[in-house]
Amino acid sequence: MNRMIRLTSLAALIAFATPALAQSQDATLYKSPECGCCEGYAAYLRDNGFKVDVKETDELAEISHKAGVPEDMQGCHTTFIDGYVIDGHVPINVVRKLLKEKPAIAGITLPGMPMGSPGMGGTKTEKFVIYTVPKDGKAPEIYATE
Repeated sequence: MNRMIRLTSLAALIAFATPALAQSQDATLYKSPECGCCEGYAAYLRDNGFKVDVKETDELAEISHKAGVPEDMQGCHTTFIDGYVIDGHVPINVVRKLLKEKPAIAGITLPGMPMGSPGMGGTKTEKFVIYTVPKDGKAPEIYATE
C-alpha cells in the first residue's frame, strides 16, 4: 500500500511538473561580444523560466534600431520574446506584465545600464523607468517604474 501511494505521488508530480516545463518561453538575446552583464541578464531570464539563445554581434545598435528602439533609449543588449523587443536590463515582473497584457507596441526598454538592475549587480540607487517602444512612430511613454 505504501509503495502504491509513493508511485501515485510520483506520477502526479511528473504530470504536474511537465506542463510547467512546457511553458518555458524562448528568448533570443543579442549582445556585444565584450559585454559580461548581458550574460548576467541571460542567466536571470533562464532563472525565471526562459530558454535563452544568446547571439553575439557587432551590430547591436542596428538590431535595436530596426526593432524600433530610439538611439537614446537603448540598453546594452536586445532581447526578443514572443514578438516583442525587450531592450536593456528590464526586471522580470515588467517583462511578464508585457507578455500578459500584450499591448499594441513593439516592446519595452530600460535605457542604459542602471546599477542594481537584473544582470548588472551593484546596489539600486534610483527608480527604474521602463519605456514603451511604439510601433506607430509616436514618442515612447512610461510603461512601468520599479
